[in-house]
Amino acid sequence: MKLFAVALTLAASLTPVGPLGELTGLAVQRVQVADLVAAAKFGTTQPIDDPVREQQVLDTVRTKAVELAIDPENAARFFRAQIEANKLVQRGLYARWTEHPEEVPAHRPDLATEVRPVLDRLTTDILAELKDTAQLRRPTVRCEIQATVAERSAVVLNRLDRLHEDALAEAMRGVCAR
Repeated sequence: MKLFAVALTLAASLTPVGPLGELTGLAVQRVQVADLVAAAKFGTTQPIDDPVREQQVLDTVRTKAVELAIDPENAARFFRAQIEANKLVQRGLYARWTEHPEEVPAHRPDLATEVRPVLDRLTTDILAELKDTAQLRRPTVRCEIQATVAERSAVVLNRLDRLHEDALAEAMRGVCAR
């Protein structure tokens, strides 16, 4: 039980700083899942850009946003940034793996059974956090400061490399725009 409490404390300590910390932490998780997406697609005929799948995700986001009484277009804009961040990671990893084939992951995860369920859970959690932070995310200097603090602390706490740091910046780009 003591080990369980320590694990909970450590997990909580990895939450980025500030009122946008939870949302930023979820964006970090989504950026990190991009590694799995890249591993699933690399060396196959599956393209990084998948407009049909992207539209399905955005349609689902809009539907769930309406159910949660949040602006569906605002939610879709935020998720468009999540998708672009994911593709940024995929492109970066493809370039790295092409140059260094010895770094290609040995396991190719299955998109349908291993990766998409994680992305679906993150979508639900991110939408809930968008609802919870709606008043904080107005386009103000205060929001920009809070977003910067959360993002920078997330980079440090999660020890993000440059590729994932850039992807997080892309994912959080419009966080203060409603």
